[in-house]
Amino acid sequence: MTRDPDAANPCVFSVASDGIDAAVASAAGAGAAEGVVVTGQRRTLEDSPQRSAVLHSLVELSRELGSPERDAVILAEGNTSGDIDGKTFLLKASGFSLVTATEESFVEMRTAAVLDLLDRPPRTDAELTTALLACRAADGPRPSTEATLHALALTLGGARFVGHSHPTAVNAILCSKHAAALAAGTLFPDHIVVCGRALLVPYVDPGVPLGVAVREGLRKHIELHGSPPKVIYLQNHGLIALGHSPSDVLQVTAMAVKVARVLLGTFAAGGPQFLADSEEARIETRPDEHYRQQLLAKT
Repeated sequence: MTRDPDAANPCVFSVASDGIDAAVASAAGAGAAEGVVVTGQRRTLEDSPQRSAVLHSLVELSRELGSPERDAVILAEGNTSGDIDGKTFLLKASGFSLVTATEESFVEMRTAAVLDLLDRPPRTDAELTTALLACRAADGPRPSTEATLHALALTLGGARFVGHSHPTAVNAILCSKHAAALAAGTLFPDHIVVCGRALLVPYVDPGVPLGVAVREGLRKHIELHGSPPKVIYLQNHGLIALGHSPSDVLQVTAMAVKVARVLLGTFAAGGPQFLADSEEARIETRPDEHYRQQLLAKT
């Protein structure tokens, strides 16, 4: 995954404003996170090896996920994130293109503060913007309104890296009357090995309302299956891939795209024939499949 790190980014918002300064001042007044230096009204983060490693991985993940040949996003669609230490995470900021991502494309967020928005949702879009700015761990660009989705995936979802994209093949189904088919079952062994059982969330307004719906869906999925999903489908919206590594995110996304293409083919051939629950269980417990999963995790 190598791309020109100096490529120009044509999709960047300018976010400097008195309102943002006020939000930063408010966040700083509420108490600086560990490793944060407060200078006047602006805060800067003292870098750490862990943060640097996550940031480097996210830049590479973003560029690969955003590559045109994957047909997963265009323009400034989609976002990525990575957990730093359980207390903060890095998130692709609003308005930046994945394919031309640089270290400046990311903002560090306070995980607990972002999750708190789900229980105390802002009443207006303007309040949400201000609240997200106050959730930053340090000075940085404007956070994505989908920050709550990433905070959930990195906590309740058990992921360390997350990729949210809008693959054309996947959205062709998510935007149809047959969206439920994507989470109705599994179609072939590698579908089970790489993606497992998926979660489908009905369409909800992006932002905190969608975060609340995803939290509810994750809780029900974990209660039913005993573990969080690797794939979350958002109806009329897109795909969230959860992984322990950037490679996991790319593999899950690629397999979800293949599943969508196969499913589209089955619609033309009379409809999908999903594997039986007993067949799914057999694949999940086969030693050779566990071995393949371990090898895939190292790639």
